[in-house]
Amino acid sequence: MNQSDSQQGPGRAMTQAPSKRVHPGAVVLAACILAGVVGSARAESRGELLYSTHCIACHTAQVHWREKKLATDWNSLKLQVRRWQAVAALGWSEEDVVDVTRHLNERFYGFKPGSNSLGVLMPAVGDGRDRFGSK
Repeated sequence: MNQSDSQQGPGRAMTQAPSKRVHPGAVVLAACILAGVVGSARAESRGELLYSTHCIACHTAQVHWREKKLATDWNSLKLQVRRWQAVAALGWSEEDVVDVTRHLNERFYGFKPGSNSLGVLMPAVGDGRDRFGSK
């Protein structure tokens, strides 16, 4: 008597294990969706991570809601992020400044990116230095 006979003996129904094959298209689709979600989450979380690591100790939510806030549009918000990272000698790249600006804008302000206080889109001009001489 071989092993297969004992498993298929009288009174035993032949059962077949369900197929564990995954359609290749499903794998590709899942990978594309995951890459898009992870990529966008990574960019969004970078600004939040930088802000929570370096800024939140002094800048609570109240600083963004006060009446005399210095950020009145996207460009002035970006200017303040650039200014304060320079004051703290953080050495952020332009990408870091934009990521933190985007995080703050999405969380507190809702300015149109690249606009001035009149809602007019402003081109990037100059050598990247703000009015305080910081890059």
